[in-house]
Amino acid sequence: MAGAPVVAVLDYGSGNVHSAVKALEEAGADVRLTRDRGLVADADGLLVPGVGAFSAVMDQLNAIRGGELIGRRLSGGRPVLGICVGMQVLFERGIERGVDTEGLGEWPGAVTRLEAPVVPHMGWSTVEAGEGSRLFAGLEEERFYFVHSYAAQAWELEVIPPFPQPAVTWATHGGRFLAAVENGPLSATQFHPEKSGEAGIALLRNWLGTLRD
Repeated sequence: MAGAPVVAVLDYGSGNVHSAVKALEEAGADVRLTRDRGLVADADGLLVPGVGAFSAVMDQLNAIRGGELIGRRLSGGRPVLGICVGMQVLFERGIERGVDTEGLGEWPGAVTRLEAPVVPHMGWSTVEAGEGSRLFAGLEEERFYFVHSYAAQAWELEVIPPFPQPAVTWATHGGRFLAAVENGPLSATQFHPEKSGEAGIALLRNWLGTLRD
């Protein structure tokens, strides 16, 4: 697809990758499902999917030195998008069923069980888009599809000017939790854009629009 941004989808053993690939293609990307280190480093964007338990996803990422791949891209200002557990592992820790697992540590804080009458949170929810969000431009009133029992429920990163403040987007299920974060080249969503219909495709298209800034 001439002129389309190249997006590497990190193939580390997570489920649900093919629906993410299809959604990115529909949004206009030239998509490569890969763990090739050169391609992951050179692509316009990197998508990190994630389904299942925090500890299992970390084991799979560590097996291919995924944290190193992500860190190298970010240190060079190269865009990365995490989805679902691919967002959760960007935090320092995940605590699931009494198991405390070290995450990638790109953001401070822990991922913990939702405090709600019904868990998992499964279905369509609105979000409170963060100020200056580019992912949610034109999508502020849309609903997105969530399926999760755990989330980051506080935003602890302190950004000191002149660095720009992240756009932090919230949703509510029982209490408030982080639905998305846009922090320089690193963005992530707790919901599944690839399962969120036209709104999800539009959000991915918005992300693709940031890749060659």
